[in-house]
Amino acid sequence: MKKILIANRGEIAHRVIRTAHRMGIETVAIYSDVDTPAPYVGEATEAYRLPGLTPGETYLDMDLVFEIARKSGADALHPGYGFLSENTDFAKRCNDTGITFIGPAPEAIKGFGSKTNARRLAIESGVSVIPGTTSGVSSIDKAYGTAEEIGYPVLLKAAAGGGGKGMRVVRETSELESGLRAAQGEAMTAFGDDEVFLEKYIEEPRHIEIQVVADNHGNVLVLGERECSIQRRHQKVIEESPSVALNADLRARMFASARKLVAAANYTNAGTLEFLLDSSGNYYFLEVNTRLQVEHPVTEMVTGLDLVELQIRVARGEELPLKNSDIQFNGHAIECRVCAEDSYDNFLPSIGTIFDIHEPEGEHIRVDSSIYPGMEISLYYDPMIAKLICWGSDRNEAIERTLSALDQYYIAGVATTIPFCRAVLRNEEFRVGNFSTGYLKKHWTEPEQVIDEEVMRVAVAAAIRTEQRVRERQN
Repeated sequence: MKKILIANRGEIAHRVIRTAHRMGIETVAIYSDVDTPAPYVGEATEAYRLPGLTPGETYLDMDLVFEIARKSGADALHPGYGFLSENTDFAKRCNDTGITFIGPAPEAIKGFGSKTNARRLAIESGVSVIPGTTSGVSSIDKAYGTAEEIGYPVLLKAAAGGGGKGMRVVRETSELESGLRAAQGEAMTAFGDDEVFLEKYIEEPRHIEIQVVADNHGNVLVLGERECSIQRRHQKVIEESPSVALNADLRARMFASARKLVAAANYTNAGTLEFLLDSSGNYYFLEVNTRLQVEHPVTEMVTGLDLVELQIRVARGEELPLKNSDIQFNGHAIECRVCAEDSYDNFLPSIGTIFDIHEPEGEHIRVDSSIYPGMEISLYYDPMIAKLICWGSDRNEAIERTLSALDQYYIAGVATTIPFCRAVLRNEEFRVGNFSTGYLKKHWTEPEQVIDEEVMRVAVAAAIRTEQRVRERQN
């Protein structure tokens, strides 16, 4: 493996480039017109333009990506996350053209790409799943029958879905038919597949995921869990490792379930198995993400491992360089996603131009970012623009270090989720570990309450710094 094309943009492209160069591997960046000035473009060994603005014109155009791979002589491809990272045809086309796909085999992507297929495999493997259907709801009568059998409320979910799209909570019979039609319509629009299945809706669970890396020699590393319960619109905002909700026995049982599923699917490379944990301590398999997760840095912080390096080594056919007994879990890590969203206005996307930035620095503080002054934030791409990851010797230290870093962090020009993250980490229920996926509904109904002196102090400091920088440029 001599040259990797990164079929992605922004901070994940920067992230892959950093590891590849450290390993002595050349890199190829691709960029849309709006991403021309992005830092990752200049960091790569070489870069190629994707004419156009929208994802469909650029990063999702397989023909264009493979034409650049041929032109550049890339012999490997890293998909990052999002875009084509979990596209079976994309992975297969890599293999067919002699390009090493840095990810699982196409068959594994296809098998886990459908949530109903993944549910069936989990059941066959003896892993607990949420009660519901194991295939798409074929008729409204079947939906009525299943809902009555497992009891309301129920959740309708797109089989090919993700990111909270194609999901509807139904609390009574009169809502089921309209909810099913709405979920099917959204699923078709978002994923080109209107298959929807039905399962029992668990009120306010915790969202726990387990990171695995498997090689082609039968070795499976389980690299701990991540707590991902702080969410908006079923999408994560704050993640941490380890989870305060797991004791040693529960952790061991969940890790064993993860190993069972990986073995049953003959899965290789990095993957994340997601579970829901109810208030009684029962856990249920949810889905598998067949790619590197946005929140992988928290795992890197507590294990000291480079997950991208492990991905590359596995893709090259190497045996994993360590065993589970070699893994040392150390301290606690927290990640805050910095999204261009207005947390004071229902987390609506915030578009505009970033005209000033100050990113925090310090020991055990990591910022994964590819933003820059003058960057245009548009509606074309995901609103996540950076990630702040902090480590502490224990959870309290990690929280305090993250709060300190958030106080140093400002982005001028667009609204971000920084104030929301700060409010969560200062909330007493979060600090003692008493929270669930229902956090937002419970604690963010009156956002005016968190606009206090601390938030105003940071805002004033940002304004002063911006004015100083403008004067420096004028001089």
